Amino acid sequence: MKIRDIKAYAISVRVENGATLAIGRAVKRDSVVVKVTTESGLVGYGESHHGRSANIIAEIVNTTLKDIVLPASADDVVGVWSKIYEWQLRSHGMGAATAMAMSGLDMALWDIRAKAAGWPLWKLLGGSNARKIKAYAGGVALGWQEPQALIDEIAPHVALGYKAVKLRVGDRTDRDIARVAAVRKAYGDGLTILVDANTGYSVEDVRRVMPVYEELGVGWLEEPFSPSDHSSYARAAALGKVPLAAGENHYTRFEFARVLDDGFITILQPDLSKAGGITEVMRIAHTASTWRLPVCPHSSITALNMASTIHLLKSIDNAGYFEADVSHGNPFREKMSSPPYTVMPDGTVELPDGPGIGIEIDDAFLEAHAFIPGRNFV
Repeated sequence: MKIRDIKAYAISVRVENGATLAIGRAVKRDSVVVKVTTESGLVGYGESHHGRSANIIAEIVNTTLKDIVLPASADDVVGVWSKIYEWQLRSHGMGAATAMAMSGLDMALWDIRAKAAGWPLWKLLGGSNARKIKAYAGGVALGWQEPQALIDEIAPHVALGYKAVKLRVGDRTDRDIARVAAVRKAYGDGLTILVDANTGYSVEDVRRVMPVYEELGVGWLEEPFSPSDHSSYARAAALGKVPLAAGENHYTRFEFARVLDDGFITILQPDLSKAGGITEVMRIAHTASTWRLPVCPHSSITALNMASTIHLLKSIDNAGYFEADVSHGNPFREKMSSPPYTVMPDGTVELPDGPGIGIEIDDAFLEAHAFIPGRNFV
């Protein structure tokens, strides 16, 4: 299955009434879709995270990575990954941009491999479709707002079947506590509440919120600090029993090795579109399983990442939650492709039938939504 062409598309859409998080209010969505075509005509698609520089990430795929990889066979996924590591990451550092760019390429190669076998991706990865994957309502949603508005936003997702939600914190700690307390009161103990600070907390903030989150039964506190702030994670882990979660901004297994050695972050959240692709997240998951730690991947922007993440979770023995994007009006989830998953009444998610990642991509959509310069959050 010799590769004939590799092409990355930087795509954008405007966001109306976007959620407000610790990093600002969402005004634009970007992504990078990587398309790999073989000489036999098989086509695979993958998603690279935009890194707020979607045009740059796409250019890395279309120039640097394409030059490194070709010629190559689409079924030599590990060989392609290793070649990029040897020629780029090993000698030029664990650059986040390269890790994101290669993630989409790796995902597209796995899509091709599974399509060639006529199997869904989970089967090629050694998984089982009978494995139930719990989902929480997340994505760029459930942000900073008045408690009643947050309760109202959650309602249709609970009605759809979700048994868990992720609230955005990192605001003033009193406001964060008020929102979490209001949601707990409104929905009771039957709803799992997770919180994500988007790196907006200080250690003193965690000192204030941790006992209250513990009392309210919060399932995890995600990314209170930047990924490189190892000392703050160490201090925060001693402040209470709410587990610390992180990983969406850690790249490759080499950065996760430090996280595992430190032992303060106990819920790992690698992103298939950021950490090095399916190949690398499988390695991270297997390593985490030796520590008996769950993997709850961070989901990215499009249906490609979402469906691929569920395939991977069905293929590992330490699968945690799937993060379902419930942000309002995401055309990368709703219009770019066929539906990536179905939410079941028991709060789990099921994949569509079909080989590969299992969704159909509309190339015309990619051509019609060219990259828009400017900020994603304001």
